[in-house]
Amino acid sequence: MPAETTNAVTEYRDQAVEGERGALLAVLLMVILGVAGIFAVS
Repeated sequence: MPAETTNAVTEYRDQAVEGERGALLAVLLMVILGVAGIFAVS
């Protein structure tokens, strides 16, 4: 029983980490595109 609960917790944590990575990548990409846009306009 405890092994199953820890597996579920670790799987949930892995999914959460992947979600955070995706969000950070999206924000980083938006910042890079914003900076590139500013340089393109100026």
